[in-house]
Amino acid sequence: MKRTPSLTVLALLALPTLAAGQQPQQPASALAAAMRTIWQRAAANMPAAADDMPAEKFTFKPTPQQKSFAEIITHEADANQTLCAALAGGQNTPTESTAGASAPKEQLVARLRQSFHYCCNVILQINETTLGDSIPFFGGRRNTRARAIIALAQDWADHYAQAAMYLRLNGILPPSARPRR
Repeated sequence: MKRTPSLTVLALLALPTLAAGQQPQQPASALAAAMRTIWQRAAANMPAAADDMPAEKFTFKPTPQQKSFAEIITHEADANQTLCAALAGGQNTPTESTAGASAPKEQLVARLRQSFHYCCNVILQINETTLGDSIPFFGGRRNTRARAIIALAQDWADHYAQAAMYLRLNGILPPSARPRR
């Protein structure tokens, strides 16, 4: 089956440019540039996976112990928002809540997209001189900004892998597995 790129995915890839007033914003550091590359993949694939899962399958979970697809989407949006807020200098403890997972698909996908947009603006400002700073971290702990940045990249990979598995279990090819043009 041939798929054409959706306008949503193309628009999402343009967000960093649009956020900077039509000029591509230059990352503040080499680490910020690397994270922007990782972000571009995650910000394209995770919302695309959410778009691809039919609304009636958002309650799907492979086993009763696992999160539903909607809970994964909600969890990712919350983790993005709260961890990136801590990276930006906020003092609230990052969370991984699944609250709101019963909202309509359109709202969940919009929240996920917004969370990736917010994180892009934060990661572009990463500065190597602050990597050792202590910031709020999951579980009420504090950790270095460097550890939080690594956790963010790991979180994106982990939750996309979950979403891709759920799609496959429902007979849907995940975005990253589709042939490139």
